[in-house]
Amino acid sequence: MADKSAIEWTEATWNPTTGCDRTSPGCDRCYALTLSKRLKAMGSPKYQLDGDPRTSGPGFKLTLHPSSLDVPRRWGAPRLVFVNSMSDLFHDDVPLKFIEQVFDVIRETPQHTYQVLTKRAQRLSRIAGDLDWPPNLWMGVSVETRRYAFRIDHLYKVPAALRFVSAEPLLGPLGELDLAGIGWVIAGGESGANARPMELDWVTELRDTCTAAGVAFFFKQWGGRTPKAGGRELEGELWDELPVETARSNGGRKELLASV
Repeated sequence: MADKSAIEWTEATWNPTTGCDRTSPGCDRCYALTLSKRLKAMGSPKYQLDGDPRTSGPGFKLTLHPSSLDVPRRWGAPRLVFVNSMSDLFHDDVPLKFIEQVFDVIRETPQHTYQVLTKRAQRLSRIAGDLDWPPNLWMGVSVETRRYAFRIDHLYKVPAALRFVSAEPLLGPLGELDLAGIGWVIAGGESGANARPMELDWVTELRDTCTAAGVAFFFKQWGGRTPKAGGRELEGELWDELPVETARSNGGRKELLASV
């Protein structure tokens, strides 16, 4: 977990679970898998279990960390918190009971707003009715190509206060999307060695779809060998829209996040 984050669209990260398994092309060059291998070599205790080499890797076995559940309770000032930057909360190996415990912490720390992102949209919609959804939780799905737009259909079944879509890495055009009921879209290119390039038309089409639908659009990066290699401007502009007014969008003033 980190009290501050370099991820442009959040402020802090919290990892009550770590590790994952590849499930679609967007996972092929997973930054978390690469980082976990390095953290294991450094002796980090949360990254010592190895996953299946066919789908995971060194230090990246799905692992629960009950001792990390109370971390957000120690953060006084309001934060945007990305949950499981190093994992997927809706992975099949995360028990429903543990997800409930994570949701309890979210509910009991209303000063923060939490962002949960998953590629396991089918499991998400299947168990959504068994969960008590906190009002300070934003729920999102990753959609890297048109083939995986079905994840948005599953997201519609979730009674989250705010639903969002992450098109990162964007690996192809998403085409026409019905964004009714979606509050935010993030887009970005892949980074790292052998990063797959992103085309301008894919991004502008998605931005224009968001603009027409009145959906906040956030362009994170072009990507490349490093995350910053291609910069963040899209046709000469920065797109840093957030779905609600927050401390980040108010000149950095620390104030309560608006209810969502």
